[in-house]
Amino acid sequence: MNAHLTSEKSMSSSFALPMFVLEMANNHMGDVGHGIKVVRAFGEVCRRFPYTFAFKLQYRDLDTFIHPAMQGRDDVKYIKRFSETRLSREQFDALVTEIRANGFLAMATPFDEASVDLIEAQGLDCIKIASCSMTDWPLLERVVQSDRPIIVSTAGSGIDEIDRVISFLAHREKTFAVLHCVGEYPTPDANMHLSQIDYLRRRYPDVRIGFSTHENPDNTDIVKIALAKGAQIFEKHVGLATAQYPLNAYSASPEQVQKWLEAVQTTLQLCGEGEQRLPINPTEQASLQSLRRGVFARRAVAAGEVVQASDVYFAFPPREGQLTANDFSKYSIFTASQAIAADAPLHGGNTQVRGIRDKVWDIVQRVKAQLRDGHVVVPGRITLEISHHYGLDRFDEFGLSMLTIVNRGYCKKLLLLFPGQRHPEQYHLEKEETFHVLQGEVSLVLDGVERICVPGDVVTVEPGVRHAFSSAGGAIIEEISSTHLRNDSFYTDETINANLDRKTLLSYWMD
Repeated sequence: MNAHLTSEKSMSSSFALPMFVLEMANNHMGDVGHGIKVVRAFGEVCRRFPYTFAFKLQYRDLDTFIHPAMQGRDDVKYIKRFSETRLSREQFDALVTEIRANGFLAMATPFDEASVDLIEAQGLDCIKIASCSMTDWPLLERVVQSDRPIIVSTAGSGIDEIDRVISFLAHREKTFAVLHCVGEYPTPDANMHLSQIDYLRRRYPDVRIGFSTHENPDNTDIVKIALAKGAQIFEKHVGLATAQYPLNAYSASPEQVQKWLEAVQTTLQLCGEGEQRLPINPTEQASLQSLRRGVFARRAVAAGEVVQASDVYFAFPPREGQLTANDFSKYSIFTASQAIAADAPLHGGNTQVRGIRDKVWDIVQRVKAQLRDGHVVVPGRITLEISHHYGLDRFDEFGLSMLTIVNRGYCKKLLLLFPGQRHPEQYHLEKEETFHVLQGEVSLVLDGVERICVPGDVVTVEPGVRHAFSSAGGAIIEEISSTHLRNDSFYTDETINANLDRKTLLSYWMD
């Protein structure tokens, strides 16, 4: 068992989680020898499990806790119980010594300010706030003066009360956790409301959430559900039945706690890793690979040729080491490293694959920044067209980012040039377009004649006019034109016309 504790602000750095708190309460029966036997019996059980364990006592300064007029009243249930199980400071010290000797963290629940003094004097590791004391503000004011981590139970509290207590602790930069708790002993299944764990985790995402449990001790299903819902700290009443001291209906015996912890161990194994995605399972990966469609050449492909989507087909089953349809993404460029015959499989030996996702993502972020800096608002879900006339590697030299806002009887586009970018010379046979510069300075070349355009300038380009444009510092141009026709753009450099993979289209880039 890990009994290490620090004073970090995070509960997870104070204790290794999950953490299990065994609540002795008054089950020492006012007999320190019996209390020591309880600690030892549960020490035998808990040291078999690799979790953090704490043993918790309850402290009341009975001479001041009970009203003077009520002292000695055996007709009042709890006064009788507390008085009959009274221990001295020396006896509590003996229990704390035994708790530590058995590898447990030592904790206590104080019900008055004098008991916080005792916790500090004994150097206990953590302070527990009982549900009945959750909004005992004088007690809380004393507790937060201590540097101990704090665990708070919430039974019977409204959400406004929980909000106030969490705000109180957070503003004082205390290390704390909150437990879902039902103050019925034992708690009927119908009143467990384990989904409150979900509720508390959603409402307080930065707070460790746990579960203080008072169900029938034979039940091992409830802890499984609580673990699966994300509870990380658990509190359970425990005791040791003897001929002299019977066990109440909600306190667990060592045997019951062992079964409870075995259920915990099974549940944690089943739940597995939840904080990050699992590493790839080779067996699982091989099984899935065998069920995928392989990539086959539709035609003969020459060495050095870029393989287009139209050059391949997908069929089952895949060959060993073959590229599959899952690899064939628009964010990858496939180049034949050697000649590939028609119907032959594409694999690492005959095809080079280069990923471009990171490059495209960088362009998207730059487009967003340029629109934001230019105070240009565009419709949601609009398609971003990235033109890379000579490939993405040369995009910062030759390229354009384009947003088509409307394309009906007329067309409106936004053209974005990054600093230093040039759009190669082209012409249209049918389309007439007008450029309106919104931001930046643009060098516009019409049939070989250059003119400099600045924000506010409007220039019309008639059909057949060869035009190219660039910007040293970056620019945004509004283009208004007749309907854009897919096959009406002709580049004077025939290598661009022959490049069928010169555009990347993105539909969900704004999210």
